[in-house]
Amino acid sequence: MAKTILITGASSGIGRATALYFAAKGWNVAATMRDPLKADLALKHPQISLFALDVTNEGSIAQALTESLTRYKKIDVLLNNAGYPLFGPIEAVDDRQIQQQFATNVFGLVSVTQQILPVMRKAGEGLIINVSSVVGRMALPYAASYIATKFAVEGLSESMRYELEPFHIRVKLIEPGSVNTEFGTGSMQTAVSDPYRASVTKFLALFAKINAKASEPEAIAEVIYRAANDASNRLRYLAKPGLFFWLNRLLPDFVWRRMLVKAMVK
Repeated sequence: MAKTILITGASSGIGRATALYFAAKGWNVAATMRDPLKADLALKHPQISLFALDVTNEGSIAQALTESLTRYKKIDVLLNNAGYPLFGPIEAVDDRQIQQQFATNVFGLVSVTQQILPVMRKAGEGLIINVSSVVGRMALPYAASYIATKFAVEGLSESMRYELEPFHIRVKLIEPGSVNTEFGTGSMQTAVSDPYRASVTKFLALFAKINAKASEPEAIAEVIYRAANDASNRLRYLAKPGLFFWLNRLLPDFVWRRMLVKAMVK
C-alpha cells in the first residue's frame, strides 16, 4: 500500500518539487496551498490531490486534514514547508511584518503539527519533517526576523522529537542552503530605512549573486525523500548548504564576522 505525505506550501518551490518527486516514486501526495486553483498543470498528477490550506487559519488546517484523510485514510509523513523570507534591518521591520512572519513560519507550523499529531498517535506511528534552513544554525545580517523563525523551528523540532518518541512519531529537519526558486524574489519581503539603505542594497546584491548559483528545488526534494525513507532517529539533513555554511563551521568566529561585515555591510 502506498504511503501518504501531506505537504504545506506545495504551490511552488521546494513544496511543488517535493510533491512531484514523491508522486513519481509512487507515494500518495496531499499537496496543500492557500489557493489550489492557482496550481500549475504539473501538479494535476494521478498520485497528487490538491487541498486548500492556510497555515495561519485553524479552520482551514482542520478542513484540509479531514479532506486528506477522507481521500487517503492515513497520513504517514507531514512536511511543514510553508514559509517566506523577510529581509531588512530589524529597526525597519514593523510589528505587523514580524507578527506575520512568525504566524506563517512558526505558529503555522505548530498549528498544523498540533492538529495532525492525534491522527499519528492513533495510527501508532508517523513522521514530521520540518523545512528549516542553514540559517537555522547561523545568522546573517538583514534577515533577523526570518532567521529567528528558523532558529525557532530548529528548537521546536529538537524538543518535539523527545516528546513524540514514546508514540513512535519521529521528527526530522531539512536544512537547505540557497535554493533557486521564487522564494528569493516574488515571495520575499524587504524592509529598508535610510540609515541602512546602502548596506542593505549591497547585501541584497550579494544575495542575488549567490542565489544565481543556488541549488534547484528538485535537489532539496531528493534530500527530503531520503529523510522520509530513513528509519533512523537522525534529526538534521543538510541539503546543498553552500560555501557560507562551511566557512561559518570552519573559520574562527572573529575571522567569520570580519569577513561577513566586509562582504555585506561596509
